[in-house]
Amino acid sequence: MDATLDLLTQSAPLLLKGAGYTVALSLIGMSLGLVLGFGLALMRLSRSPLLRWPAAVYVSAIRGTPLLVQLFLIYYGLPQFGIELPPLVAAGIGFSLNIAAYACEILRSAIANVDRGQWEAATVLGMSRGQALRRVILPQAARTAVAPLSNSFISLVKDTSLAATIQVPELFRQTQLITARTFEIFTMYLAAAAIYWIVSTLLAAGQGVLERRAAEGRR
Repeated sequence: MDATLDLLTQSAPLLLKGAGYTVALSLIGMSLGLVLGFGLALMRLSRSPLLRWPAAVYVSAIRGTPLLVQLFLIYYGLPQFGIELPPLVAAGIGFSLNIAAYACEILRSAIANVDRGQWEAATVLGMSRGQALRRVILPQAARTAVAPLSNSFISLVKDTSLAATIQVPELFRQTQLITARTFEIFTMYLAAAAIYWIVSTLLAAGQGVLERRAAEGRR
């Protein structure tokens, strides 16, 4: 028991450092993914086929292929074309591009589900389509999208473990390095699982707060 506690104490700095990378990757992926996903959602909702179809193909391709394959294409594949990216940058791009496809569908659905009468009312008030979208439609759609986007963020935190395969020193990678040195496989992976659980639980608590505020906004 004492040996296990000593191991965990000695490993804590590395595990926490890895957790920091995990949280940073999650924030980068979600932030950039939301921006790109919003643009894709507007393209999917456009009346122009020249905007709709490229966005639809992108979403289909990303959602239809494993995230791990996408990371390998970016980190190991692009160097064949003279594009070499640091592991952290490659992972950030990969997670952003991946989450964008899912955010696109969440936002597109949320916008499409706003009652058509809201558009008509905004038009009667003299708003342009852009003004109606910004002032009337998006605030309502955002409340609908809070829960699924939050779930995507929590899933992304766990998916960052895939970055270990391209040498990013996040939590899972740090755990691998420690177990390679100590051979304490069960203890260390259990500790890593506990950290993922704690982070996910904190995010779920934050999600609950956002959902309550969104519900209050509907009243």
